[in-house]
Amino acid sequence: MLDENFSSQLVRLDNFDNVAVARTVIPAKSVLHGLEGEVVALNAIPAGHKVAIQAIAQGETVVKYGQIIGQATCDIAAGEHVHSHNLAMIDVHAEYAPSSAVPPAPQPIEGRTFEGYVRTNGKVGTRNYLAVISTVNCSASVARFIAERFPQEELAKYPNVDGIIAMKHGAGCGMQFGGEAHQTLNRLMAGMAQHPNVGGFLLVGLGCETGAMGYLLQQHNLVQIDGVGGADRPGPLVLSMQDMGGTMQTVEAGIAQIRTMLPQVNDIQRQTVSASHLCVGLECGGSDGNSGVTANPALGIASDRIVACGGTAILSETSEVYGAEHLLTRRAVTPEIADKLIERIEWWKKYVAMFGVELDNNPSPGNKAGGLTTIAEKSLGAVAKAGSTALVDVYHYAEPVEAKGLVLMDTPGYDPASVTGMVAGGANVICFTTGRGSCFGCKPTPSIKIATNTPMYDRMISDMDINAGTVLEGESITEAGERIFEEILAVASGKKTKSEQQGIGDEEFVPWLVGPTL
Repeated sequence: MLDENFSSQLVRLDNFDNVAVARTVIPAKSVLHGLEGEVVALNAIPAGHKVAIQAIAQGETVVKYGQIIGQATCDIAAGEHVHSHNLAMIDVHAEYAPSSAVPPAPQPIEGRTFEGYVRTNGKVGTRNYLAVISTVNCSASVARFIAERFPQEELAKYPNVDGIIAMKHGAGCGMQFGGEAHQTLNRLMAGMAQHPNVGGFLLVGLGCETGAMGYLLQQHNLVQIDGVGGADRPGPLVLSMQDMGGTMQTVEAGIAQIRTMLPQVNDIQRQTVSASHLCVGLECGGSDGNSGVTANPALGIASDRIVACGGTAILSETSEVYGAEHLLTRRAVTPEIADKLIERIEWWKKYVAMFGVELDNNPSPGNKAGGLTTIAEKSLGAVAKAGSTALVDVYHYAEPVEAKGLVLMDTPGYDPASVTGMVAGGANVICFTTGRGSCFGCKPTPSIKIATNTPMYDRMISDMDINAGTVLEGESITEAGERIFEEILAVASGKKTKSEQQGIGDEEFVPWLVGPTL
């Protein structure tokens, strides 16, 4: 909230906070009108950074969002800049209190719709792509060569096809057969092949890799979503480079297959469907001190609207939920769901410890330059994307998301890998908030970029879809959230995002695979 007792330069988010956020650059010696009289800025405070609004003794906790974000490492005077030089993370041991504050179901929103592609399996896509999926790094170039052989002039003959994408990666071998990495990669590839935004797919492998195509097909019962391939090709289309005779022979065979598939993938029209078919992935990247003030809580409002429509909102980035997980465990519909989240948090603590790393290392140099100091501060702002509804389930990375409502998927904080997991899980729209200016796309799913502040939005207008920095200029969080919700419906209906307009999204298929490279 904008505290009426402060100058318009500051945003105080909760009455219990002992720090506030600078809306704009605050010069040193500026007078700030505090709760207990005037406070003078002792240093220059960059926009998005924190300033103490009362004296904080060494060892005392620093509070933002009404939650502890760390501990003062020295005495901090009122009006002093609060950041990495005088604030450090502590293990707060917040009470998880599973399912102790489950919110009531939101008032249903009836009648909201979008124009989508209805698949024969009941799923609804927001785009209609043809995918060439490389099962191993050894066939990545072949997948790219096939996709690149179709210029826009040729694709223009198929107006209902959004494009041909090559899903290539650096894995597929050097892993235990049937092990965790293998199972995860198979989930990813199957999720992409059967994604509602993919009207047809072609698998390309080398032939001797650990990630055997036969195992993938059998394990996930892969079939073309709309029967692409014709009656004489009942199953998925598979090319093995070794069986085909090498690189160029496989490329030519792949091109021929795609040309056969294009008319069939094109033979579908958008139709009006309920907004309950929305499955929206929530991501933040290149965050700054305003992320938890503007864009993330506004996206939380939009998330609540999606849930009220009967759709699904996917929170992600477990390593950026750490420090705020207690807010979600209390909202879990059952203690068992809360336990699933707690188990993932504990797994992450053990996992990073294997490499001598702490989860508090997560705020990047760019995050810190933007005003974020500790992982607790970053996480408390990040979970605002989840809105206010109950947490109904927790999924492992790239698992198919079937639940309706707010869910969490266990992903890393690294944006391409995180979004790849959500898309493989079924997300048909991505909402991506950013304060520093992340330029991101992820075919086959459109990515809506939401800026946290107006200067960055204006500077990077060719990449940003929505400006939530208007919240700092008087717009309410609810109004900004409603704008985001309407944009989600428009994009789901075919409106191109800025990343789509620029052709971004072919290189962002980045599987997260845990385990040794053998």
